[in-house]
Amino acid sequence: MTTLIENKKARLRFEVLETFQAGLELHGYEVKSIRAKLGSFEGSRVIVRGGEAFIVGMTIPPFQIANAPKTYDPERPRRLLLKRSEIVELLEAEAKKGLTLVPLEMYNAGRYLKVRVAIVRGKGKADKREDMKRLEAKKEADRAMRQK
Repeated sequence: MTTLIENKKARLRFEVLETFQAGLELHGYEVKSIRAKLGSFEGSRVIVRGGEAFIVGMTIPPFQIANAPKTYDPERPRRLLLKRSEIVELLEAEAKKGLTLVPLEMYNAGRYLKVRVAIVRGKGKADKREDMKRLEAKKEADRAMRQK
Protein backbone atom coordinates (compact mmCIF):
# COMPACT_ATOMS: atom_id res chain seq x y z
CA MET A 1 0.00 0.00 0.00
CA THR A 2 1.59 3.23 -1.19
CA THR A 3 0.05 6.55 -0.22
CA LEU A 4 -0.27 8.73 -3.31
CA ILE A 5 -2.20 11.77 -2.04
CA GLU A 6 -2.69 12.68 1.62
CA ASN A 7 -4.89 15.19 3.42
CA LYS A 8 -2.21 16.32 5.86
CA LYS A 9 -4.28 18.91 7.71
CA ALA A 10 -7.25 16.61 8.35
CA ARG A 11 -5.72 14.88 11.38
CA LEU A 12 -4.69 18.25 12.82
CA ARG A 13 -8.10 19.90 12.36
CA PHE A 14 -10.36 16.94 13.08
CA GLU A 15 -10.77 14.04 15.48
CA VAL A 16 -11.22 10.86 13.41
CA LEU A 17 -14.14 8.75 14.65
CA GLU A 18 -14.44 6.07 11.97
CA THR A 19 -12.82 5.30 8.62
CA PHE A 20 -13.99 3.58 5.44
CA GLN A 21 -12.16 2.28 2.37
CA ALA A 22 -13.78 3.26 -0.91
CA GLY A 23 -13.09 2.82 -4.59
CA LEU A 24 -13.19 5.83 -6.88
CA GLU A 25 -14.74 6.36 -10.31
CA LEU A 26 -12.05 8.05 -12.45
CA HIS A 27 -11.07 8.63 -16.06
CA GLY A 28 -7.83 7.09 -17.38
CA TYR A 29 -5.94 10.38 -17.57
CA GLU A 30 -6.92 11.12 -13.95
CA VAL A 31 -5.49 7.77 -12.84
CA LYS A 32 -2.17 8.57 -14.53
CA SER A 33 -2.12 11.95 -12.83
CA ILE A 34 -2.77 10.46 -9.38
CA ARG A 35 -0.13 7.76 -9.82
CA ALA A 36 2.30 10.61 -10.58
CA LYS A 37 1.27 12.02 -7.13
CA LEU A 38 -0.42 15.05 -8.63
CA GLY A 39 -3.66 16.17 -7.04
CA SER A 40 -4.86 17.66 -3.81
CA PHE A 41 -7.48 17.06 -1.12
CA GLU A 42 -7.25 20.73 -0.05
CA GLY A 43 -10.78 21.89 0.73
CA SER A 44 -12.40 18.61 -0.23
CA ARG A 45 -15.20 16.79 1.54
CA VAL A 46 -17.57 13.88 0.98
CA ILE A 47 -21.29 14.35 0.40
CA VAL A 48 -24.08 11.77 0.07
CA ARG A 49 -26.83 12.58 -2.46
CA GLY A 50 -29.39 10.31 -4.08
CA GLY A 51 -28.04 7.16 -2.45
CA GLU A 52 -24.51 7.76 -3.75
CA ALA A 53 -21.39 9.26 -2.16
CA PHE A 54 -19.23 11.86 -3.94
CA ILE A 55 -15.93 13.63 -3.24
CA VAL A 56 -16.39 17.36 -3.86
CA GLY A 57 -13.56 19.90 -4.07
CA MET A 58 -10.74 17.43 -4.81
CA THR A 59 -8.39 18.69 -7.52
CA ILE A 60 -6.77 16.36 -10.05
CA PRO A 61 -4.89 18.26 -12.77
CA PRO A 62 -4.59 16.62 -16.22
CA PHE A 63 -1.53 14.38 -16.61
CA GLN A 64 -0.74 15.84 -20.04
CA ILE A 65 -2.61 19.03 -20.75
CA ALA A 66 -2.47 18.50 -24.52
CA ASN A 67 -4.11 15.05 -24.26
CA ALA A 68 -6.89 16.02 -21.82
CA PRO A 69 -10.31 16.81 -23.31
CA LYS A 70 -11.16 20.47 -23.71
CA THR A 71 -14.15 20.10 -21.37
CA TYR A 72 -12.08 18.53 -18.54
CA ASP A 73 -12.91 19.95 -15.10
CA PRO A 74 -10.15 19.17 -12.54
CA GLU A 75 -12.54 19.77 -9.61
CA ARG A 76 -15.53 17.75 -10.81
CA PRO A 77 -17.41 15.64 -8.23
CA ARG A 78 -16.13 12.05 -8.28
CA ARG A 79 -18.32 9.14 -7.24
CA LEU A 80 -17.16 6.86 -4.44
CA LEU A 81 -17.74 3.12 -4.74
CA LEU A 82 -19.10 1.91 -1.40
CA LYS A 83 -21.46 -0.77 -0.13
CA ARG A 84 -25.06 0.28 0.42
CA SER A 85 -24.70 -0.21 4.21
CA GLU A 86 -21.63 2.06 4.28
CA ILE A 87 -23.47 4.76 2.30
CA VAL A 88 -26.35 4.61 4.80
CA GLU A 89 -23.88 4.96 7.68
CA LEU A 90 -22.24 7.98 6.01
CA LEU A 91 -25.65 9.53 5.36
CA GLU A 92 -26.60 9.17 9.04
CA ALA A 93 -23.28 10.70 10.13
CA GLU A 94 -23.72 13.59 7.68
CA ALA A 95 -27.14 14.32 9.19
CA LYS A 96 -25.75 14.55 12.75
CA LYS A 97 -24.71 17.98 13.93
CA GLY A 98 -20.97 18.50 14.31
CA LEU A 99 -19.86 15.56 12.15
CA THR A 100 -18.23 15.89 8.74
CA LEU A 101 -17.10 13.43 6.08
CA VAL A 102 -13.52 14.00 4.90
CA PRO A 103 -11.14 12.07 2.60
CA LEU A 104 -7.88 11.27 4.43
CA GLU A 105 -5.67 9.64 1.80
CA MET A 106 -5.59 7.99 -1.62
CA TYR A 107 -3.46 4.91 -2.04
CA ASN A 108 -2.72 1.87 -4.22
CA ALA A 109 -4.38 -1.39 -3.23
CA GLY A 110 -2.88 -3.76 -5.75
CA ARG A 111 -3.74 -2.30 -9.13
CA TYR A 112 -6.69 -0.30 -7.82
CA LEU A 113 -6.81 3.20 -6.36
CA LYS A 114 -8.62 3.48 -3.04
CA VAL A 115 -9.62 6.42 -0.85
CA ARG A 116 -9.77 6.34 2.94
CA VAL A 117 -12.83 8.35 4.00
CA ALA A 118 -13.41 9.33 7.63
CA ILE A 119 -16.27 10.50 9.79
CA VAL A 120 -14.71 13.34 11.80
CA ARG A 121 -15.54 15.90 14.46
CA GLY A 122 -13.82 19.29 14.54
CA LYS A 123 -11.22 19.95 17.21
CA GLY A 124 -11.10 23.04 19.37
CA LYS A 125 -7.97 25.18 19.86
CA ALA A 126 -7.11 23.46 23.15
CA ASP A 127 -7.22 20.02 21.52
CA LYS A 128 -4.99 21.20 18.67
CA ARG A 129 -2.45 22.65 21.11
CA GLU A 130 -2.45 19.43 23.11
CA ASP A 131 -1.77 17.41 19.96
CA MET A 132 1.07 19.78 18.99
CA LYS A 133 2.65 19.38 22.45
CA ARG A 134 2.36 15.59 22.25
CA LEU A 135 3.94 15.58 18.77
CA GLU A 136 6.79 17.85 19.92
CA ALA A 137 7.47 15.61 22.95
CA LYS A 138 7.58 12.56 20.68
CA LYS A 139 10.06 14.31 18.35
CA GLU A 140 12.27 15.22 21.32
CA ALA A 141 12.22 11.62 22.57
CA ASP A 142 13.14 10.32 19.10
CA ARG A 143 16.04 12.80 18.89
CA ALA A 144 17.30 11.73 22.31
CA MET A 145 17.15 8.05 21.29
CA ARG A 146 19.11 8.72 18.10
CA GLN A 147 21.89 10.54 19.97
CA LYS A 148 22.58 7.61 22.30
